[in-house]
Amino acid sequence: MTKKKIKKVLNKVKKDKVSLVELQFTDFLGNLKSVTISTRELPTALQSGTWFDGSSVEGFARIHESDMRLFPDPQTYALIPWHSENNGRVARFICDICLPNGQPFAGDPRYLLKKTILEAKKTGFDFFVGPELEFFLFKKNEQGKIKVYSSGNNSYFLFSLDETYKIKREMIEALETMGIEVEMSHCEVANNQHEIDFRYDRALKTADNTITLKYALKAIGQKHGFYASFMPKPIFGVNGSGMHVHQSFFKRNKNAFFRKSDKYGLSKIAYSFLAGQLKHIREITALISPTVNSYKRLTPGYEAPVYICWGRKNRSALIRVPQISEGKVESTRLELRCPDPSANPYLAFASMLKAGLAGIKKNLKPPKPVEEDVYEFNDQKLKKYYIHHLPSSLKEAIDELEKSKLVKDLLGDYVLKRYLATKKAEWDSFRTWVTDWEKKRYLKNL
Repeated sequence: MTKKKIKKVLNKVKKDKVSLVELQFTDFLGNLKSVTISTRELPTALQSGTWFDGSSVEGFARIHESDMRLFPDPQTYALIPWHSENNGRVARFICDICLPNGQPFAGDPRYLLKKTILEAKKTGFDFFVGPELEFFLFKKNEQGKIKVYSSGNNSYFLFSLDETYKIKREMIEALETMGIEVEMSHCEVANNQHEIDFRYDRALKTADNTITLKYALKAIGQKHGFYASFMPKPIFGVNGSGMHVHQSFFKRNKNAFFRKSDKYGLSKIAYSFLAGQLKHIREITALISPTVNSYKRLTPGYEAPVYICWGRKNRSALIRVPQISEGKVESTRLELRCPDPSANPYLAFASMLKAGLAGIKKNLKPPKPVEEDVYEFNDQKLKKYYIHHLPSSLKEAIDELEKSKLVKDLLGDYVLKRYLATKKAEWDSFRTWVTDWEKKRYLKNL
């Protein structure tokens, strides 16, 4: 970073009366990590990085190679509005992780996304995404335990002036203060379920914003005695929480996915991108729906996609082509509907981009669109349309990921090996756990 840029950042920090700085990053599972420094140490951090112990972070370095450096990205500077200002403000930067020699750390999820974005830029395209993050607001009891419940009759866009209205308003104000342009907030189908959408943007900025949104919503929810949960399926029998991701390519500020003469308004590039994601979706599912619980959301009947197909009006399809208003060609996009908010956004967006690029490079063509409700198809009709299904469990998704050349090229041996080990351990723990359901069903009857 140049001295001029460093000076500009330091002047901003001084003007905002910042006393402490949070240096934030994620492990490859998407968990937010942070170290705190005083503003006195910030010039050194911007110039040479801040040392930290990488061996203490899931999936990072081994003990004998633990020393790593955090380099703050000045474009991610933001004040943290819910911290007290009595003793000065607190700001944050999202950081890139580097080795002692200053080279990018191969296990940094943010670096993996940046590397994949560069791959797209070499073909002339900027990758834009816009996620829709759904979440539940659960109240805590007097002992601080989360009360997981779903009562009442919520519906899409229900107007409500209950206590969560005030909380969501504070959430939106905090996000705006942190530089995130919120476009909409509304109730979702399940009771206590909500969604806050922010502006569509370049993939790296959007991934940073996704991490920030989850961080802010949890902090403000906790302040009011609520827990903001991004668990994909916290309650049996009601809709889970997804993270539908809208995607498009731009070239010289024009949407490269748009073609006026096409029935769906899609260009050849868009069709190849779509075909690439359909072809490789089973391989990347363990990155975009990464938990045991994810696959309890991906079941028929709860508006979550299960079958690998595409269409426009069909909300049971894996990829949807949203209708755009006349004259709004820049809004042309593909909506991938299977990701959920438990995913690390850096790895999720990187894998989605990688799959789409593979389709473009191989000039793939997608199958015919399906505009019927695929949930109503029997096995014979699914076979007729050549419709395959997503993995039905984390184990199945892990198996697909492990044999994928595309994912190996994306993650590299270092991250792939550690990601697989972590996910296999998660599956094994779930597989051997004796649940309350089993006790209720079998204990007295067998």
